Amino acid sequence: MADEKQVSLGDLLILDDDQAWLTRLGRAMEQRGFGVHLVSSAAEARAKLTQVSPHYAVVDMRLEDGNGLEIVPLLRAARDDVRIVMLTGYGNIATAVEAVKKGAVDYLSKPADADEIFAALTAREQSKPSPPENPMSADRVRWEHIQRVFELCDRNVSETARRLNMHRRTLQRILAKRAPR
Repeated sequence: MADEKQVSLGDLLILDDDQAWLTRLGRAMEQRGFGVHLVSSAAEARAKLTQVSPHYAVVDMRLEDGNGLEIVPLLRAARDDVRIVMLTGYGNIATAVEAVKKGAVDYLSKPADADEIFAALTAREQSKPSPPENPMSADRVRWEHIQRVFELCDRNVSETARRLNMHRRTLQRILAKRAPR
């Protein structure tokens, strides 16, 4: 646990439905000086926000009882200067843009380690992120574009295929596959 003399960086709410990962990240952030509050569902997060106004938050995108994006405005309502980092194992550009529009300061793909999350939470407002070590491949950029159009078409396969000038079955095969690296 944290040393009594250590200066607290403030309250940190961590929302993730993977209990083992939630516990590990909570311990790691506690060691870095945060007052940690762990919640594993959107409902728990809503209840916790009636008691605590965290300075920081780490929110998983996909939850068993909802979407982490729904929690971002609630965090902003509890504290307007909260620094929110969104995490997801299913990252795409459309959801990253949506997260930032709603108030997240960063968006990280899982598996993100505690150092990456800490750096994102504590980064200065004006600091520019360093260029990626492994930029996206052309296949990944194509996949991201298809995902974005699919989201903009309200996940309607036929409409997305029409707008991309692509056969519907081809699009369905692409959507069924995992994202390329």
